[in-house]
Amino acid sequence: MESGGPSSTNHELSHQVSHDIDRLAQSVTEELQISNPFAGTCCIFKVPERLRELNEKAYTPRVVSIGPIHHGNEKLKAMEDQKRMYLKEFIAHSEVSGFIELIKEKETRLRHCYAETNRFSSEYFIRMILMDAAFVIMFLLKYKYIEFSGSRDSIFYPPNKRSDVKADICLLENQLPFFILEELCGLSPIFGNSPKATLIELTHRFFTVAFDSWAVGDILGKVYFSEVKHLVDFLSVYHQPTKQNPTDKLEVLPVPSVKELHQAGVKFVLSSSKHLLDIKFDRNKGRLEIPRLKLKDRTEIIIRNLQAFEQCHRLKYDYVGDYIFLMGRFVRASKDVEILVENRIVDNWLSSSEEVVELFNNLKKGNLVRRRTFLFKGLIKDLNAFCERPWNKWKANLEQNYFNTPWAAISVSGAVILLILTVVQSVCSILQVV
Repeated sequence: MESGGPSSTNHELSHQVSHDIDRLAQSVTEELQISNPFAGTCCIFKVPERLRELNEKAYTPRVVSIGPIHHGNEKLKAMEDQKRMYLKEFIAHSEVSGFIELIKEKETRLRHCYAETNRFSSEYFIRMILMDAAFVIMFLLKYKYIEFSGSRDSIFYPPNKRSDVKADICLLENQLPFFILEELCGLSPIFGNSPKATLIELTHRFFTVAFDSWAVGDILGKVYFSEVKHLVDFLSVYHQPTKQNPTDKLEVLPVPSVKELHQAGVKFVLSSSKHLLDIKFDRNKGRLEIPRLKLKDRTEIIIRNLQAFEQCHRLKYDYVGDYIFLMGRFVRASKDVEILVENRIVDNWLSSSEEVVELFNNLKKGNLVRRRTFLFKGLIKDLNAFCERPWNKWKANLEQNYFNTPWAAISVSGAVILLILTVVQSVCSILQVV
C-alpha cells in the first residue's frame, strides 16, 4: 500500500510556496528597514551629472574609497591593505566585537545618511564601515601626531600618498557620517594612549595644515560643531556667517569687477577675519575688506565639493554658491587678480593670474544662486552706490594717475605752485599798469 499520493504532493508544494513567500516577505521587510534613500537624514550624495561633467576629477577619489559609493572600484583596491593595517592599530588591545556591535546598532541610521546603499548586505556593510572609519580616524590622528606613523606606512613615507589621500577624504561622495567616527573613537583604546584630542580638534588641525585658508585660526569653542554631518560639512559649518541677510529679494544689479572698483576709489584691505565669506564694505572710508584666499592646485576640489553638498542637501542658505558668484564677478581679468595679489588678499600658487580667472569662470558654470537668500545683496548695493558718485572717481583718478608716486606728486605740486605764481604775477602786472 502506497503511503503517499497526489494530495500529499500538493500539500508539500503548498507548504514550500508558503515558506518561500514568508522568506521573501521577511527579506523585503528587512530591506525596507535598512534602505531609505529619501530619508531626511540623507547627507552623502552622488554628485549631479551636470556638475560632474564640468570636472570629473574634482569629485572622484584617486587612491582610496571611503563609504559605499566608490567601494569596489578596481583602481582603489590597492589601498585595502593599508586600511587593514590601520584597523589593526585602531582596535589594538580591544575586542573587535564591540566595534561591530556599535555599527550594527547604528546600521539603519548609517544607511539613511547615504543616497545609495542597497547593493550591500548587512554583514558586508558593517565590515566596510568599520574598515573605512578606522582608516579615516587613524589618518587624521597620524596627520596631527606624526609619531603614530611607522616606517611601513606608505601614506606618510615612500611612496608617500598623503597628498592624494587628503584630497580623497574631502570629496562629497567619499564621506562617512561624523557621528559614527566620534562614537568609534570613544571605543578605541588608541585615544587613551595618545595625546588628548577630540575628533573635532583632529579635523580642524587637518584642514588648517592640509588646506590652509579653509580652516585658519582657533575658533574651536566659538562655532557650533555638534551637528556636523561629515568632513565636507565641517567646512560648511566653519565658514557659516554669523549674520544672516534679510529675506528681501536681490534687485538685478551689476557687480563691478575689482579693476572697476579700484578705478572708482575703492581700497582693498586684507580682512582680519578667518572666515572666507566675511566680506565687508565700509561706505564712509571706501574700504572693501576681504579675507585671505590661498589658491593652490587642489583648491578647486574643496570649493566644488562644498558647492555640490549645498546643492544636493538643499541647505537654507547657499553660502558657497554666493561666494563663487561674487568672486566670479570680481575676478574677470588678470588685472583684477593682480590687484588682489598686491593687497595680499589672494595668495596665488597657481601658474598665472589667467589661471585664477579661468578657475572662477569654470566654477560659475552650474552654480546656483537664490536671490531671496543671497548673502552679499547689501554689499553689492553699497558698492554700486559708491561707484556712482562722481567725486569718488575723480579723487581716485587724481590719486592713481597724478599722486601714485612721490616724484609724480612733487611734479604735480610743482606745476600747481608754478601755475599759481604765474597767475599771481599776471595779476600784479595788471595792477601795476592800472
